[in-house]
Amino acid sequence: MPSVLEIAKSFTPAGGYGSEMPAPVLVNCSDEIAQNIPDFRGLWQAIDVRVNGEVAPPQLKVWQHLERIEQAGNRVVITAGGVVHDMYADGTFENGINDVMAADFVTPLYVAATFENGVLVLRPRGLEGVEVKRWLDGEHLIWEYSTFFTVRLKRIS
Repeated sequence: MPSVLEIAKSFTPAGGYGSEMPAPVLVNCSDEIAQNIPDFRGLWQAIDVRVNGEVAPPQLKVWQHLERIEQAGNRVVITAGGVVHDMYADGTFENGINDVMAADFVTPLYVAATFENGVLVLRPRGLEGVEVKRWLDGEHLIWEYSTFFTVRLKRIS
């Protein structure tokens, strides 16, 4: 079985992956999750969405959010919304997300990723002060998309 460094980084296919998630990237990886990094692995489904602390309108697309998180070493792969964001959480743009935005599957996206006190923090290049965070709250995953919204997800597998 290959180590995390032997598995090529994945990227979003042209136009996004469509309605079916692609195969997992790290499924055959021999490496464990690095020490002091929380285990976010699994398939997660949104169960609560808040905007400014209030329940978000039901027509907001993020209510249907489903994401798969894979981990090995300090590498994290988040597959959701048509994109595959594959990153090493080492705080660099070079090893972070170098992909496209889910909004249009064309606009380049460069993000530095790091784990800070049990929280996965993503900082997009050129967007000072913007942070996208994920952390565990009991059995749930919290996904805070800067000041735009906060989603509570439950693990479904």
